[in-house]
Amino acid sequence: MDTVEFTPQMRRLQKKFKTERLADRVLQVAFHDELTEDDRGMIENAMFFFLATVDGNGQPQCSYKGGPRGFVHIENDTTLVFPIYEGNGLYLSAGNVAEMGRVGLLFVDFEGQDRMRINGVAEIIDDHPAYNGVRAAQLAVRVKITDIHPNCPRNVHKMALVEQSRYTPKCVADDVGKAPWGDDFGDVLPENMKPEGMK
Repeated sequence: MDTVEFTPQMRRLQKKFKTERLADRVLQVAFHDELTEDDRGMIENAMFFFLATVDGNGQPQCSYKGGPRGFVHIENDTTLVFPIYEGNGLYLSAGNVAEMGRVGLLFVDFEGQDRMRINGVAEIIDDHPAYNGVRAAQLAVRVKITDIHPNCPRNVHKMALVEQSRYTPKCVADDVGKAPWGDDFGDVLPENMKPEGMK
């Protein structure tokens, strides 16, 4: 993997705990830059992932992104697309993507006790055919993958889905339900974000 390099501080810790050779082997064996069939299966089955971004001042954001199975669209073996659904109106992650263009995605399968990291270079796009007709999909993010690697599943707790959020569409083509904004926000919410019945 030419795109991944260990920093001096990573190397210092590897040396301290005698894992330099192990780290080199993991990089050689586990890291890759094109999606495998297993990678595709995990992404296509995912109902959520965690998105890491950073702004120009180095301030990080970690965001939960959820949707129906298949809401992360695989364009090809090196490119993913996911929607930015109507949310709290802050656009912290989307703003960071627009400013810095670097992202980390963490997929966790609690039922199968598995996880995977994907890092890449991202861009904001105004729309994408995968989300046509989904009014709440305000933007999309296209990620050009730089590296993919599995994480050790040792500490992934086994959990089962109890219930899908009532605001999540049943499939990618359905619209997303309106967020349950309280009365404190009625006077500042744009009309398109107001739940039914809010004045």
